[in-house]
Amino acid sequence: MEAIIMLVLMFAIFYFLLIRPQQKRQKQVREMHSNLQKGDRIVTIGGLHGTIDALDENKIVLLVENNQKLTFDRNSVRDVVNED
Repeated sequence: MEAIIMLVLMFAIFYFLLIRPQQKRQKQVREMHSNLQKGDRIVTIGGLHGTIDALDENKIVLLVENNQKLTFDRNSVRDVVNED
């Protein structure tokens, strides 16, 4: 009986320390990807900085220095940069 209680307790600790924060982060990333708009300044997973020039459901066109346009998968966006 004590072993079952310890097992349940260990699972609860594991859930709240590892699984739940990861699920919360995944939800934030999905929301960020769905809220991308033309003109947003972003950083890709590879560290490339640029401005969204066009986007569709799966891809974005990123405008970088010298007016070069690069096409990326929408999931490659790591962060939206807020310049204040």
